[in-house]
Amino acid sequence: VHLVESGGGLVQTGGSLKLSCRVSGIILSVFWDSVFSWYRQAPGKQRELVASSTGDRSANYADSVTGRFTVSRDNARKSVHLQMNGLKPEDTAVYYCSTTYQGQDLWGPGTQVTVSS
Repeated sequence: VHLVESGGGLVQTGGSLKLSCRVSGIILSVFWDSVFSWYRQAPGKQRELVASSTGDRSANYADSVTGRFTVSRDNARKSVHLQMNGLKPEDTAVYYCSTTYQGQDLWGPGTQVTVSS
């Protein structure tokens, strides 16, 4: 199973970006039931959980992004998305997609998001 993120870039404060995580090597029923999470890591800081999407389509968000970020799934494309609105300079980080598959934590290579002030 492989995860690859895309959609990062440079945006001004208040702008929006939509990140995508394409999942390959997984059958649809397993994708459907799996939890997928978005994490981020800013320079000099620990990696932190941003949002999670569960198999029943419920979502959880970090307090810092609640009301601004939305996680969603596209089952047909086996993709997980993170819509980010109202971006702030403190959202600048490398964003990673992650899941646990057969007991192993899997990560994508990450995508850089930079928010200019």
